[in-house]
Amino acid sequence: MAMQAHDIEALIRASFPSAKITITDLAGDGNHWAAEVIDESFRGQSRVQQQRAVNAAVKSEIDSGRLHALALTTKAPD
Repeated sequence: MAMQAHDIEALIRASFPSAKITITDLAGDGNHWAAEVIDESFRGQSRVQQQRAVNAAVKSEIDSGRLHALALTTKAPD
């Protein structure tokens, strides 16, 4: 069963409550998503560290197969 954008956002928001989060359905099929996460907690972290943190927030859905593909863009606010 495909996920909805608001479900993905809720998973990420649970770990990053103050983040600016934008979720985009890349293929229109509910299976291929992109997430842009901008959060102050990323300041001073490498992109790998930032993306690992976001991946950890959605890991249960990835492991279950419910979330098939999630492209990430992460950064600290300007």
